[in-house]
Amino acid sequence: MSLEITFLGTGSAFPSPSRGASALVLRREGQCWLFDCGEGTQTQLMRSHLRAARITKIFITHLHGDHIFGLPGLLCTLSLQSSPDASKAPVDIYGPLGLRSFLWRSLELSHSQLLFPITIHELVPTRDQCPAEEFKDFSGLDRGDELPQGPPGRVLHLDAGEDSYLLVEEEQLVVRAFRLFHRVPSFGFVLEEKPRPGKLNVQKLKDLG
Repeated sequence: MSLEITFLGTGSAFPSPSRGASALVLRREGQCWLFDCGEGTQTQLMRSHLRAARITKIFITHLHGDHIFGLPGLLCTLSLQSSPDASKAPVDIYGPLGLRSFLWRSLELSHSQLLFPITIHELVPTRDQCPAEEFKDFSGLDRGDELPQGPPGRVLHLDAGEDSYLLVEEEQLVVRAFRLFHRVPSFGFVLEEKPRPGKLNVQKLKDLG
């Protein structure tokens, strides 16, 4: 399995003229998976050899601005560059609880409509992922509002047995999220290639001794 990683931004807190805020792209089999989307990610994509239109999955580690403030703008630009297609597979977006409300509110308040579907999968954090005084319970966010245009998606809870969250399982790989300790609930992501069975003819080898 061929994998290629491109760092689009490694800066912290805010972008600079020569260094973008947090963002990197994993390219595999013609698809691009974006990890974090800080301010300036669009510009960095334009400077790279990557095509933003190939982004099929987005993973957000935590909800600090230098990791998410570029996301609404990127989605809107992708929409401007696309044409309506009801059969198009949705862009899957994974991130901490609260991400759905952030995106929905940003798009609603800016009167932005996406011409392609998105699916938002929220990870429910545990209270020990950040200092107790910093933890905010977003489980009831927007639950009292009607969200007729709200994007679909799953709410994912920690698998205590695996101590992780199962996000993606494909023929070749599995993607899991694991908990990190930070000032706000944060997650890391692991891509694990599945074992590939060998192609040796065992019986023939036994016959040959």
